[in-house]
Amino acid sequence: MQDKSTAPSVDKVDTSYLESLAGYNARRATLVITESFLKHMAVYNLRLVDFSVLSLVAHNPGITSRQLCTTLNIQPPNLVGMVNTLEKRELMTRRPHPHDARAMGLHLTPAGKKLVRQAEETVTRLEEDATSRLSATERRTLIQLLRKIYA
Repeated sequence: MQDKSTAPSVDKVDTSYLESLAGYNARRATLVITESFLKHMAVYNLRLVDFSVLSLVAHNPGITSRQLCTTLNIQPPNLVGMVNTLEKRELMTRRPHPHDARAMGLHLTPAGKKLVRQAEETVTRLEEDATSRLSATERRTLIQLLRKIYA
């Protein structure tokens, strides 16, 4: 058993190995952005996934649940509950799909459109704040590089 008086101490934490990992850096950046996102989206009562669903519906009126699940990598049962909640909040409606009788298209209500517009403006500002140490070119490059990992 080592004597506590001779135990080594750390004055400066060496994070060099972790900082050489893409996953570590992506996670650290995600934590910063997500914390800001959650704080700013609380006024809209939106979680990240709710915002993503509403934004996709806003930009793709008539999108189906299957398309949303594929795009966001969400399990269908999880999306059903989310869509039901967004419908109860009167932000979204389901309408028969014009080309597939088995499918329903998702559409925003006027209240949903207004909420998404406000939320997207807020997210744009918080992303600009979170990446303020990057030039516009660096920010575009970062997004392109991140997309190469998952797309």
